[in-house]
Amino acid sequence: MKNVALHALHEQLGAKILPFAGYNMPITYEGVNAEHETVRNGVGVFDVSHMGEFLVSGPGALHLIQYVCSNDAATLEIGRAQYSCFPNGNGGIVDDLIVYRIKEEQYLLVVNASNIDKDWAWINQHNTFGAELKNLSDNYSLLAIQGPKAVEAMQALTSVNLAEIPYYHFVVGPFAGIEHVIISATGYTGSGGFEIYCKNEEVEQLWNRVFEAGAAYGIKPIGLAARDTLRLEMGYCLYGNDIDDSTSPIEAGLGWITKFSKDFIDKERLEAQKSAGVSRKLIGFELTERGVPRQDYEIVNETGAVIGKVTSGTMSPSLNKGIGLGYVETAYAKVGTEIRIRIRKNDVAAQVVKLPFYSK
Repeated sequence: MKNVALHALHEQLGAKILPFAGYNMPITYEGVNAEHETVRNGVGVFDVSHMGEFLVSGPGALHLIQYVCSNDAATLEIGRAQYSCFPNGNGGIVDDLIVYRIKEEQYLLVVNASNIDKDWAWINQHNTFGAELKNLSDNYSLLAIQGPKAVEAMQALTSVNLAEIPYYHFVVGPFAGIEHVIISATGYTGSGGFEIYCKNEEVEQLWNRVFEAGAAYGIKPIGLAARDTLRLEMGYCLYGNDIDDSTSPIEAGLGWITKFSKDFIDKERLEAQKSAGVSRKLIGFELTERGVPRQDYEIVNETGAVIGKVTSGTMSPSLNKGIGLGYVETAYAKVGTEIRIRIRKNDVAAQVVKLPFYSK
């Protein structure tokens, strides 16, 4: 297991640390529900330095990204970011990622920690375009400062007007006394805020200054357990749960990041899926009876026949009800459809709902 640069600090803070995606990561500090509420109503900080970062540069950079990614990176201006995925050539997904356009011929790809080695091999395998590739994953740290008070709490740390950075845009500028950090208006919580990229040797200063600036706003460290409940309330996919090498972007409701106006891996297969339809779809559901859905629980119809499987599930801290994502036969995917989740031996009533589960 690898350690993030701030591992000792998380131990000092009393974090519960467990293996996650090849790293020892802080899972909780004071408890999932309390941390969840801090982000929904105030401001919290996640250390997500386990994420991977690849720098793609040169005249062939855009050509490579266009070929391996489902979304259309040609639409990106400098200072913009884009959610995308790597189709795997067999109708599945290698990984989902964010593409940042840093300079005219330079892009940063931010990938999931569990897939760093797989993604690095994949992009190198398909680099017939002469793009220059650098794996920066072991050298960079990432703090996600999330919540409705994030802008106000962090403004004292930078001359950049944080309120003027639109969603999925970023600025490279000074922050917390460090020059040239990426200040990105992205996140995985649905409550606003920023993700700050810096070098490993800078992250302790960044963490300390962030907590000094945020003290008056009740800022707290937040673990990965609350990150999971927050993202699930928004209906955001988690790689390894809701999407993987066996799920297509069309099945997963990611047609919006699959642009057929360009050539890319699996274009023809996915285009055929989109036009012909798919046999299963990823849905969001809420339990209408008490219960907590969990990954791999069976989804059944009114006669008890299995129609799918839960991919992510929890008791929503914001809604105080069981919520989840799962794949079902397409006939059961329409919003309002009554389904059941098999929790141990009981078939608990649920309903297909429109995402996100949570809205401000």
